[in-house]
Amino acid sequence: MRVLSIDMGKKRIGLAMSDELRIIASPYEVLEIKEIEQVLSYITRIISENNVSTVVMGLPINMDGTEGDAAISAREFMAKLQQKADFESVFVDERLSSVEANNILDEAGVHWSKRKGIVDSLAAQIILQKYIDKK
Repeated sequence: MRVLSIDMGKKRIGLAMSDELRIIASPYEVLEIKEIEQVLSYITRIISENNVSTVVMGLPINMDGTEGDAAISAREFMAKLQQKADFESVFVDERLSSVEANNILDEAGVHWSKRKGIVDSLAAQIILQKYIDKK
């Protein structure tokens, strides 16, 4: 059984997937957010087709430890997704995951103009690997 990770932004959603042994997290896909119901249906299909048992959602907690509007949106998205599919849901603090993703891309020499979308799936991978490493 695999684990799917979701890094939800305002314009895009980054996805990452574990291997079946739940050892390695890999970037999976980046979705443009247009209509939320289409996104939910698409992710539901990914869950079904890839034998996903756990979905890890990055929770955008403020630096002071409080939850703001983005965290509320992430929780609402997960609740809607759980109405469409059967899986264990887990929230992981995603503070600085995008910063870490950008640092990795800096080190790799990826130009800013080519990062659109890459950061989102890489952040999802970082969130998922944190979860896997804790387990």
